[in-house]
Amino acid sequence: MSDLSNFQNPRFARAYERVSREAEARGTARHRERALAGLTGRVIEIGAGNGLNFPHYPGGVTEVVAVEPENLLRASAERAAASSAVPVRVVPGHAGALPADDAGFDAAVLSLVLCSLPSPAEALAEVRRVLRPGGELHFFEHVRSERRLLALFQDLIKPVWRLGSGGCHLNRDSAGAIRTAGFEIKELDRFSYAPLRLVPPHSHILGTAQAPH
Repeated sequence: MSDLSNFQNPRFARAYERVSREAEARGTARHRERALAGLTGRVIEIGAGNGLNFPHYPGGVTEVVAVEPENLLRASAERAAASSAVPVRVVPGHAGALPADDAGFDAAVLSLVLCSLPSPAEALAEVRRVLRPGGELHFFEHVRSERRLLALFQDLIKPVWRLGSGGCHLNRDSAGAIRTAGFEIKELDRFSYAPLRLVPPHSHILGTAQAPH
């Protein structure tokens, strides 16, 4: 197993446990449901957090391998997996070196995780490696706004935002990163919402992409 000491952030993990409940009620749960719709077969989820996606996996999924590096969040994910309607196996690991064999999965899930990864390009290369040829990537991410003034505001607040949000870059072009990694985006929805009362609405993307054959 990879050394996960650099991924431990217990203060953020405890805070996320609290704020994620509000975010789910304010629309995030609905977007998770949309993001996971249509998944079938064996799925790898990268950055599973505290397991909030697990209740939304459809019945056609035969197994979820949920990768999470942070110890406290992974423990919460393990508890969530116990009540999941589909089989979920929570494993330690990180996006830059996924603990999985080549071409072992029908689909992959990235949910509110690309923003905080040290290298999205490395992570997406790993996703390509573990997906079978033509496999699906389902994604739900917050991203840089297409509106110039809002994008500039995101650039301005990024240093402070990162300090309080576990290293999140709220101004990343995640759709561009997915394309650059060689995926073909099949569906893409752009929208804004405010997952927390004290946070202004910000831009998100949700969709599916296909790995090369």
